[in-house]
Amino acid sequence: MDFLDLGLSEKTVQAIKESGIVNPTTVQIDVIPAILEGKDIFTIAPGGCGKTISYVLPLIDIISRNDGTNILIMTSDAKKSVFISDTLALLNRFHEETGDDNSENEADVIIGSPDLLLELVDEKSIDLSKINILVVDDINLIKKNKQIANMEKILEMLPAEKQNIVYTNRRSRETQDILDKILKSPQEIKVDKTKEDEAEGASSTPKYDRSDAKIDNEAATLVKKYNTFNGHTPNFLLHQGVLASDDE
Repeated sequence: MDFLDLGLSEKTVQAIKESGIVNPTTVQIDVIPAILEGKDIFTIAPGGCGKTISYVLPLIDIISRNDGTNILIMTSDAKKSVFISDTLALLNRFHEETGDDNSENEADVIIGSPDLLLELVDEKSIDLSKINILVVDDINLIKKNKQIANMEKILEMLPAEKQNIVYTNRRSRETQDILDKILKSPQEIKVDKTKEDEAEGASSTPKYDRSDAKIDNEAATLVKKYNTFNGHTPNFLLHQGVLASDDE
């Protein structure tokens, strides 16, 4: 099966192919169409199956619609946030800016761990009251980092009506209560551990050249403040659909 068969745009598929991603993995085949259809999704899959790509690709096409969709991607830590941001930057590069000055039609994409999100809310740097799509990657790792309490505080700030997409590397009793609060009749997708090796053959991790990446000035200020990114491009906080690009 080709990525075009999953309902992705030609521009997104062009970026996929030029990034060295050959074929969709099992989790991508199941998740991508479901996200594009607006379903709530609960995915249980081990590392190495291409989970990040499975939601980044459809989100890029949703952002490109320029219909004011606001997205929150909640992560387990800063390193994961940077990886997601870089992946968005690379695979978004063929979607041109519309030139529309109407900011109401532009997408807000916010990426961060629960503790950082709470600090940004306190500083009034972000508004979570109009989020349309929530992605949680990965709820079990958020629990492992002792961030569930902070996650619950963030969830209370979000609107009830939204699309919810939750990933975990394994099912846990300790996270079931919060899952029940987030998800509404979700489509459950489970990838067996035996599928874990398939990502290696499919080249599911894109190759990213940071040399020409646009720097988000607000993110650069934050990276200096928190001093946790070891020199990596800190584009974990993206506003109004302005995704970093590797071809300025």
